[in-house]
Formats: sequence, C-alpha cells, structure tokens
Amino acid sequence: MTTTLDLATASHFARIALGHVEREYPNKLDHLIRNENDVRSPRSVHPVFYGSFDWHSCIHSYWMLATLLRRFPDMVEASSIRELFYRQLVPDKVDAELEYLEEPGRSGFARPYGLAWVLMLMAELSRHPAEHSAWQTAVRPLAQAIVRRFTVFLPRSTYPVRVGTHFNTAFAVALGIEYADQLNDKRFGRLLRGRAVSWYQNDRDCTAWEPGGDDFLSSALIEAECMRRCLSPDDFAKWMDGFLPRIVQRDPMSLFTPAVVSDRTDGKIAHLDGLNLSRAWCWRSLARVWDESDPRRQAALDAAEVHLAASLPHMTGDYMGEHWLATYATLALLAA
Repeated sequence: MTTTLDLATASHFARIALGHVEREYPNKLDHLIRNENDVRSPRSVHPVFYGSFDWHSCIHSYWMLATLLRRFPDMVEASSIRELFYRQLVPDKVDAELEYLEEPGRSGFARPYGLAWVLMLMAELSRHPAEHSAWQTAVRPLAQAIVRRFTVFLPRSTYPVRVGTHFNTAFAVALGIEYADQLNDKRFGRLLRGRAVSWYQNDRDCTAWEPGGDDFLSSALIEAECMRRCLSPDDFAKWMDGFLPRIVQRDPMSLFTPAVVSDRTDGKIAHLDGLNLSRAWCWRSLARVWDESDPRRQAALDAAEVHLAASLPHMTGDYMGEHWLATYATLALLAA
C-alpha cells in the first residue's frame, strides 16, 4: 500500500474523479424550492458543480483534480483534466453559480463546508502556472463572494459546531486559512484565526466521544489541526499539551483506533471511511510539530498508518464512497 502520493495513485484518483464530476445522476441536491420556477435539474441549478452526487463533493473533486494536475502535469489523465477545466471553469458558468448563491433565501447554502472547499479550490488554482490563469480568473469572483459571506457570518457565530460532518466549523476555518494565507488576504486570515482561538483556546483534556455513526471528520483532531494553523508553534505546543495530554499512552484510544465500516453501500456508514482518511491527514499534519525524538511524533505517525490501511483500499466499489473519498485520501497522502 502506498503511503505517499505517487504517479500511479494520482492517475487512479484522477480517473475516479473524471468519472463522476460530470455525472449528473444520482444527485442529492441541496436546493430550496421557493416557487414552481425553482423546480430545476442539478445541471441547470449548478452549471459547473452539478456532478459527483452533490455540490460540495463536486467542488472538492475539482480541487483534487487541480492538485493532481499541478503535481503530475505529465500523467496520462492531464489532458482530460485540462479539457474539463477549460470547458467548465469559465466566467459565464461560474457567474451562474455565484448568482445562485446570492439569490434570496440562500444565505445558509453549503455553509460552511461547501463554501470552504471553494476557497480551497481557489487556493490551489492560484498555485498553477500562468498558462492556467483563466481558471483562477473565472473562479475568483465566487471565492471573493464566499469570503464576504464568511466575513458576515463568523462574527455572529457565537459557538463552534463540533460535529464530525459538514457543519464542523474547525474544518471550514482550517480550509479558509489555507486560502487566506495563499492569497495573502491578511484581514480574512485574522478573522478566521481570531474566531477559532476564541472558540477553542480553553479546551482541555479532550475525551473524544467519537466516532459517531456517520462521522467523516474527527471533531477532536480537526480542532487540533485548525489550532495548529492558528497559533505560533510555541503556543500550539502548549495548547496541545492541555488538549491531548496523553498521546504517548494512545489515550483517548478512540483516536488511535480506525472506525469499522460495516456497509459501504450505505452513504452514511460509508462516511466512516472518510473519517479514517481524515484522521490520517490530521495525525500526519500534527506530527510535524514534534521533533523526531519526541515519542508523540511516532504515536501520531503510527495512528495515521493504521487509519490509512483501514480505508485506502476502498476508494471504489460503490458510488456512495466513490464520489468523494479520493479527496480525503489525497489530503492524507499529501501530508506524508
């Protein structure tokens, strides 16, 4: 089993995503129907991100394809990715996505998960060579509108959402910080970091009551990963000493034990493969804060490996996992 993102794995993941980003059905449309004119097909509602079963999965599949293309520009699938992006990431189609977002009654649409993935996509496109600048130009207005939306919402968000699913605020903030740092949006970065610190700075001795039955994020580990991005190395080390003080003892054991996925044809239960992959991503990222002599580093890396082994072999087989899991595998493998 590969534990880093190599060419063969990148090609495999690209083929998976290319097989569903333009697959319109089946589709789980998050769509408020305000009147009879709003009874519309996924493609008419979202001319760019209509595939991959749902809007947010389609967006993070574009992020994955963009990431794989930049890192492996000569892979066999590269030409198909470029053709897709030149066909889909164009101003008129992205403008239609933006118009939908700004229609009355849609202030909570895809918040915060899908919106944060748009920011991740924009951050990735900004890393591409100048020859791909048209894609960044097309997506920029949508990303900027989402920044404005978060700028209004976050000051009103008195409490964080700690669930292991799409509504988790630590995950969205972590992705938003990647955008803010990559695009050098200091004001947005300060807002994100300030809210996260206000929410999580006093958290201590995490008991990690997880997994839940449909988690794909570890509420404990994604909070830690969010704070790693928010605090200085010294401040984060102190915070982590209080938040997860017994990592060497593999306590809480739930964070070191992969979730059991009993039915990969059930969309909610299949989330647990995503939990294993996202935990691997977090553990690998967190391991960076400790030097090689620190036993916590090895404990974190060992935990990442067992979680990868549990779910990396299951990227395909049923569409309930196939339409999204490769994204989280990519995050984990990139963190090696």
